[in-house]
Amino acid sequence: MNLNLHRNARTTPAIRQELRESTKSERELARVYNLNRATVRKWRRRATGEDASHRPHRIRATLSPVQEQVVVTLRRTLLLPLDDLLAVTREFIHPAVSRSGLDRCLRRHGVSNLSALIPQPEGEAKPVKTFKDDAPGFVHIDVKYLPQMPDAAAHQYLFVAIDRASRWVYVEILPEKTAANARDFLRRLVEKAPFTIEKILTDNGKEFTDRFCATGEREPTGRHLFDQGCADHSIEHRLTAPRHPQTNGMVERFNGRIAEVLATTRFDSSQNLADTLNGYVRLYNHQIPQKALGHIAPIQALKDWQQQCPERFKKRVYNLAGLDTPLLSPPPVPSSVLTRRWRAIRA
Repeated sequence: MNLNLHRNARTTPAIRQELRESTKSERELARVYNLNRATVRKWRRRATGEDASHRPHRIRATLSPVQEQVVVTLRRTLLLPLDDLLAVTREFIHPAVSRSGLDRCLRRHGVSNLSALIPQPEGEAKPVKTFKDDAPGFVHIDVKYLPQMPDAAAHQYLFVAIDRASRWVYVEILPEKTAANARDFLRRLVEKAPFTIEKILTDNGKEFTDRFCATGEREPTGRHLFDQGCADHSIEHRLTAPRHPQTNGMVERFNGRIAEVLATTRFDSSQNLADTLNGYVRLYNHQIPQKALGHIAPIQALKDWQQQCPERFKKRVYNLAGLDTPLLSPPPVPSSVLTRRWRAIRA
C-alpha cells in the first residue's frame, strides 16, 4: 500500500484514524498523543489519513496566463523543440523567461512531449537513426532553391554547409547551381571554417559529382570540379545513397529552418533576402542552443572542442560582440547587437 506520508510526520495513519473516530476532547487527545491541539483539530476534520499536497496554491511564473497560452499554441501548431521555442519566447514574448521555467510551463499544460504532438502514420513506426558522434571536420553540404525576388532576373540558390559535431553553419547565396560554384563555395568554406575539414558528405547532384552523368557512369570518376577541389584540400568526398536523402538529414533539417523563415517573412529585394538569411545564420550559430549539443549554441560547442582538440583547429573561435553574456541568464531587456539587427531585419 502506497501512502502519501511526509517524512517528518508526527502521526501515523493509524493514529490519524483514531483521532477522527474518538469522542474525546481536543485537549485530552493532544495530551494522550503528545500533540498540539491544532494538529488534533486538523486530522479530526480530514476525511483521509494521507498528507495533502505541499504544492503552493498559486504558482509564481514569469509568463502571464495569456502568454502561456500563446506559448502552448506555438508548441502545438509549429511543433517547435524546447530550445527553439525558448529563443522565440525570449525574442517576441518575454525576454526574462528561463529554460527550466518554460519546460515547467509545457509540463503543466501537457505539451512537454513533442513526439506525442506529432501525428504518426498508421502502422508500426520505424526507429529513428541518429548521427554518429564525430569531432569537428565532418561537414554536410547541400543546395536549397530560393524564390525569385522582385529586383532579380532569376531565382538564386543557397549553398549550405553544416559541421556534424558542432552544428556550425556556413552559407552563401549564389546565382547558379553549377560545379564551378560548388568548387568555389568549398574553397571559401575551407577558408572560413575555424577547424580543418577532413570529410564532406553531399548528395548526388550534378554540381557535386559525375556519378550519374549522361555517359552512364555509376561511380565517380574523380575528374569532377568539386572532387578536384576536395583533392586540393586533402578532403574525403562521400556521397549519399541514391534515393536516400535522409542520409544527409542534418543539412536537410537546417534547410527546413530556412524554409520556415522564407514562409514567414516578406522580402522586397535580393539584398533584403540575403540580410535576413545571414542574420538568421548568425542567430543560429551564436544564440540558439541545440539539444544534440547539450543545450548550448554551436559557437560554444566549437570553443569546447577547441579546448579538447586544439590540433584540429587552425584559428581561434570567437563570439560575436555583445554575445558573451550566457543565454541562460539573460538581462531584463535584450540589448545585444545581434538582437537589434535581427529585429531591424524582421521589421
